[in-house]
Amino acid sequence: MRTTKQTILLIFLFAFVQLSAQSNKRDQKKEKLIEDQLEAVNPSLVQTFKDATVALDQNKFSLSDSLYSIVYAKAPTFDPVLRRLGTVRLLSGKTQEGIDLCEKAVALNKSAYNLFSLAYGYTYQGTTQNLFKALDLIKEAQSLPNGDEFDFPAVMGQIALQLNMETDFRLATNILKKRYPNEMITHYYSAILAMGDKEWQKAKDEILIAEKLGLPDETAQKFLDSGVNSKLSTKHYGIYFLWIVIIWALGLFFLYLIGKLLSGITLHSIEKQIQSKELNSNKGILRSVYKWLINVGGVYYYLSLPVILVLVIALVAGLFYVFFLIGRIPIQLMLVLGIGSIVTIYSMIRSLLVKVGGEEPGRELKREEAPALFAITEEVASTMGTRKIDEIRITPLTDLAVYERGSWKDKFQDRAKRILILGVGVLKEFKQSDFKAVLAHEYGHFSHRDTAGGDVALRVRNDMSKYFYALYMAGQSVWWNVAFQFLRLYHFIFRRISHGATRLQEIMADRIAAQTYGIQAFQNGLTYVIKREIEFNTYANQEVEGARKEKRAFSNLYELSGNSSQTIEEELSKALNHTTTEDDTHPSPMDRFRYIAGINTTHLSYDSTMVKDLFVNWDSLTKEMTELIEKQINKR
Repeated sequence: MRTTKQTILLIFLFAFVQLSAQSNKRDQKKEKLIEDQLEAVNPSLVQTFKDATVALDQNKFSLSDSLYSIVYAKAPTFDPVLRRLGTVRLLSGKTQEGIDLCEKAVALNKSAYNLFSLAYGYTYQGTTQNLFKALDLIKEAQSLPNGDEFDFPAVMGQIALQLNMETDFRLATNILKKRYPNEMITHYYSAILAMGDKEWQKAKDEILIAEKLGLPDETAQKFLDSGVNSKLSTKHYGIYFLWIVIIWALGLFFLYLIGKLLSGITLHSIEKQIQSKELNSNKGILRSVYKWLINVGGVYYYLSLPVILVLVIALVAGLFYVFFLIGRIPIQLMLVLGIGSIVTIYSMIRSLLVKVGGEEPGRELKREEAPALFAITEEVASTMGTRKIDEIRITPLTDLAVYERGSWKDKFQDRAKRILILGVGVLKEFKQSDFKAVLAHEYGHFSHRDTAGGDVALRVRNDMSKYFYALYMAGQSVWWNVAFQFLRLYHFIFRRISHGATRLQEIMADRIAAQTYGIQAFQNGLTYVIKREIEFNTYANQEVEGARKEKRAFSNLYELSGNSSQTIEEELSKALNHTTTEDDTHPSPMDRFRYIAGINTTHLSYDSTMVKDLFVNWDSLTKEMTELIEKQINKR
């Protein structure tokens, strides 16, 4: 019960009790019984006694004292006049005289009223010892006839509050609530009790009711300002944030659920129409839904960051509070948690503000280096009915992909620069018809506008990667770090969503490529690309290892062959026939071939000449790329 509210409000309580006791109309039946007792003693004193009581009720203490004194002088054993005269003396500031008179009344008659009056007198002295005496007297008085009146529990509650005796204060409050539920003091005490029980909303409700019943506005406001409003606001904010966290968590769950359902719908649609002779129109709807879901998922990541920030702070603050309650504060652990939370929050902000400059892959291939190759890309574009590639960038490995460079507005209006990434490592024995089919697949991404979007997804992935890397470097990639666990979870969910979309994009690009250049050409081209990647990596790694051991320059990495054909075939078989999983950005080749099996195709003459023959100086290019790889490896 040792709370701030008691210190603030204690000075008001006696006044309230007095006001309540004096404002209540006297019970005339009980007054008649007292007057009858006095009449039996001395009938001539009855009117004087009545006039003295009226003066008391009107706070005319001097007049009341004089009149009661006359009655007392002529009827010294009439205990009601002793207690009332004692009360008048107390209210007049003559504390000891009042107590003495009340003690004489108790000695004459140990009634509830006399005990209460004496208890009331002890409270005026205010010492702890007298307060305990007063509390005992009121408890005794309540067990006697007439001990159930309002003033008894009201003053008992006041004394218990002063003595910090929670049990007695609770008892007094409960008595008031049971017998006098509509009194101001009842709700006032209930508010104090609720505050002690940390029932902040109940405390506020009770004090507002007490205010309506007569509690001064200033007192009610002081009570609320003593901690109730602040605690209630904190509780409300905590509840609001808890709901935000619950809704946020449900949002994560629904993102995952929708992504999984959409993936299932996509596969079902493909399987159902696998024998279709035409491209399926409903795939455009699925792509639109996927695009919408990826954008929502990307925005949701950034909306999640403030929630994670507050959770990090709340978790650390909560642990500190638990340690404080336990009474044992592990300084080292608190420092680790505090520093960890600061690093986590700093890394979060930095991941959003620090931009990582994009670097173009490889180098630009000039038209004069391979005019025939540019002619083929333009031919495929014309056949596909789409805008041609604007730039080819050569890389030293086995890359084969397309992207767009430009602003979001340029991409949206299909005016961005179209780029083809072509790895020299994939071109060794690439036949032109097969190459055209694979190139048609890449043009399919342009036609379907796959490369026009994805900015949100790319930014989210980059920001998540930066945040994860910062946490890892700071040693905060630990199980108890909320932000780290969030990154793991969100990466999993976003991967499920975005990879489902890319798998659909690949299937649609496959089908348009197979329809345009033939199923066999596309199967040959895709199989060759996969095989060549395995082959190039195998032979190049062998050459690099051998050159390092022998301390010599690298041989031309693009003309290598070896005795690993069986191993390469085994790896190729695994790559072609593995089962597609939800973590794959592309369907397995086995599934991709199955998805294009039933479509109508255009019959074109097969060109088995090599793509490398389209370059003016193939040997010079492969030598350049070999030297580039050698420089990069030697830098490590």
